[in-house]
Amino acid sequence: MPYTKLEDLEWEPHPRLKGVKIKTMLSRKKDNADITCYLVSVPKGGEVTGHIHEKSDEAIYPLKGKGKMFIEGEGEFDLIPGAFVRLPKNTTHRGYDIEEDLLLYAVFVPPIL
Repeated sequence: MPYTKLEDLEWEPHPRLKGVKIKTMLSRKKDNADITCYLVSVPKGGEVTGHIHEKSDEAIYPLKGKGKMFIEGEGEFDLIPGAFVRLPKNTTHRGYDIEEDLLLYAVFVPPIL
């Protein structure tokens, strides 16, 4: 689908991260795309537990909220609007100390879904 209004997409529970929700904007499964694009919602006090993506690079652009992120080999930094995060495949990362509800735009190449 070449055009989508985000308010028409449903929030779904993240399949592995408790309390985290996603809106799938673009995916291989749904759109036959070579990329996956999500909106990710992490509530205040929530957490994205440490994990890796074995086959995909991830790019994250925070749209609103405030938290911390840790990336293996890089350390800790603020996850806030205006930041841009690139996560190479097989890199452990996690989000925590979520002080304000986070809304993230996340892109995966190759697609994870």
